[in-house]
Amino acid sequence: MRKHKLAGIVAGVATIALLATACSGSDDPKGSDPTSTDKSSGGAAQVSDKVLTVGMPNGPQKENNNPIGPNSSALSLGYAFAVYESLMQVNEIKPTDPPTPWLAQSVEWNDDSTQAVITARDGVKWSDGTPFTAEDIAFSLEIRRDHDEINADFPGQYKDIKVDGNKVTVSFTDGQFVNQAKLYKLLILPKHIWESQDPVNWSDPKMVGTGPFVLKSFTAQSVTLTPNASYWGTKPLVGQLRYDTFNDNAGLTTALTTGEAQWGWTFIPDYENVFIAQDKENFHQVAGGGFGVDVLFLNNEKAPFDNVAFRKALNLVVDRADISTTAGYGVWPQIKSVTGLPQPSGDAFIAPDYQGKELSVDLAAAKQVLTDAGYTWDSGNKLLDPSGKKVSFTLTNPAGWTDYIDALNIVKEGAASLGADAKVETPPVDTWQNQQINMGDFDASLHWTDGGSTPWNMYSNIMDGASYVAKGKSANWNFGRYKNDEVTKALADFKSGTSDADRQAALNIVQKHFVEDVPGLVIWSRPAVAQYSTKNYTGFPTDEDPYANPQPTGPQAALILSKLTPSDS
Repeated sequence: MRKHKLAGIVAGVATIALLATACSGSDDPKGSDPTSTDKSSGGAAQVSDKVLTVGMPNGPQKENNNPIGPNSSALSLGYAFAVYESLMQVNEIKPTDPPTPWLAQSVEWNDDSTQAVITARDGVKWSDGTPFTAEDIAFSLEIRRDHDEINADFPGQYKDIKVDGNKVTVSFTDGQFVNQAKLYKLLILPKHIWESQDPVNWSDPKMVGTGPFVLKSFTAQSVTLTPNASYWGTKPLVGQLRYDTFNDNAGLTTALTTGEAQWGWTFIPDYENVFIAQDKENFHQVAGGGFGVDVLFLNNEKAPFDNVAFRKALNLVVDRADISTTAGYGVWPQIKSVTGLPQPSGDAFIAPDYQGKELSVDLAAAKQVLTDAGYTWDSGNKLLDPSGKKVSFTLTNPAGWTDYIDALNIVKEGAASLGADAKVETPPVDTWQNQQINMGDFDASLHWTDGGSTPWNMYSNIMDGASYVAKGKSANWNFGRYKNDEVTKALADFKSGTSDADRQAALNIVQKHFVEDVPGLVIWSRPAVAQYSTKNYTGFPTDEDPYANPQPTGPQAALILSKLTPSDS
């Protein structure tokens, strides 16, 4: 797990519901009314006095409870999502499922997804007793439109925002089919409090929200929340919710294995022995699906990766099965399709030309690709490019990211089988993030992509010319500086498409170039992983019932907390 990813998952992951015109459904994903306090057929259950501790490996925090502000403690630790709520609940584990109404009773889109009509839920109050209205929704959109610093999801894309009774109509500059879930997941703020504040820099000391919990206390190491007595939905049975922060992943792993923390998420190598075995009855790890992947970004503008033949050859010798088993301990599933799509989520989107075609290690085929492109080998079996220069490159990822570093070393072995010299370097996180991967100052480096309920985010993050910037300028995506006008247009066509057929036609073009141009190497899929203990509370998402992303750091936290009941132990 990468610590700096936490806030990004909050604001930037595009999880898209496949609804072209309307989003509605039962008020509860399991068929019950979220306004009910009845947790069982026996009637209302009692609030427990047991503490539920969420652990995060983010180090000491400075008090900043702003749920939309950059780098706030509320987003870093995740407690923002127990106090503030989103318009809809999106199940990132089943990304093609329709969203569940939450603060919005419904969201209806026009045919080209340039306009959404949001109907506010009736009967909701802010924790200070003020009624929640459509004005709060409109205000929450307007402040994002008016402040670029907090508008990562729709930069420059908001147009008119209008209120009519309990409905808000928001218009966009272009089609938002692939970004619908970004709208659903936006946290909504109380206009009567925030309209007099600087939304970017205000620390929000009291946290007046609509969510199931309210803020009780803050320290640099621990934040405590208590139930919101006037909560509109299913009343929480968790008597006290605490968010503890640990210095690093090892500290959080220890806290989870000792029971000091009962809910969190981190990469635990050999998790079955290190974590599960410590309490087989109560300790659990779950991982969901989706379209998120980790990609070995190749610098398409720098040797040796400026030659498509070498990119193709390397793709043919990277042992993804070994990477998944050895570096990912089986937690991160192997990518098999030549399209890079994770399965089964991506099965319905694979172009006809690539159905059933899988990646495999084929050294002979890789060497033939190189030979055909003018590569040769010297007397020491070292690979020489068409100009006669020895082929070498550096694989880069931050120190301490053990799953990534182990994966890079397996990639290095594949390169060696071609006669190419590769080395692995492990710079500090800040250097990698702020000077290398984003600025184009690297040869090859692993990085995640956004998820979603379509493959658009994955391919756009890797290949979209709309994200291209020259080396030396900071890139948000397309770190490998791949440029292809046909791909850029196809991605735009997919985003603005009004039918499944139109979108698939555009996607077929994208996949053709992904396979033939190899702009980057998708290494493994990146499902949402969480660890939890059922010693105090049960009702978390499970492999058998994946009703939500199991992690505590997202809008789904409000839903999960509504499902938890005290255990019998």
